[in-house]
Amino acid sequence: MATPADAELVLRLYELRREETLRQARKFLVFDFHPKSLEELRAVTRDIAAPENVYWRQVLSYWEMAASLVLRGALDAELFLDSNGEGIVLYAKFHHWHADTEKQTGNPFMKNTATLIETHPSAKTRYEAMLKMFGPEAQK
Repeated sequence: MATPADAELVLRLYELRREETLRQARKFLVFDFHPKSLEELRAVTRDIAAPENVYWRQVLSYWEMAASLVLRGALDAELFLDSNGEGIVLYAKFHHWHADTEKQTGNPFMKNTATLIETHPSAKTRYEAMLKMFGPEAQK
């Protein structure tokens, strides 16, 4: 059951999303960045000098932090999921590129977001819908 403190935290997360650099970074990852190969993805994710790499790290760490708040019980999951689906979109859009790397390194891509999807039916439903729009088949 959501509390007034949960509502305050959701509003604070929204406020953080409105910060100009994070807005630009989110726009880049959701709307502008559509890698067609692993090499194109790695040109952004592994080049720490690229401005897009900063965007990548900033956005993924933001959504992983938010998912962690839910998973640790600091924020009601359903209240969070009512208005925060972008992390799930990013997981649907980019996870398939990381599947082999995960197997090799044991380092999961967006671990908190993946756990959120696995443990909350509404997140899983949203993820499955997002795969149709942003997943590997949609990107072909």
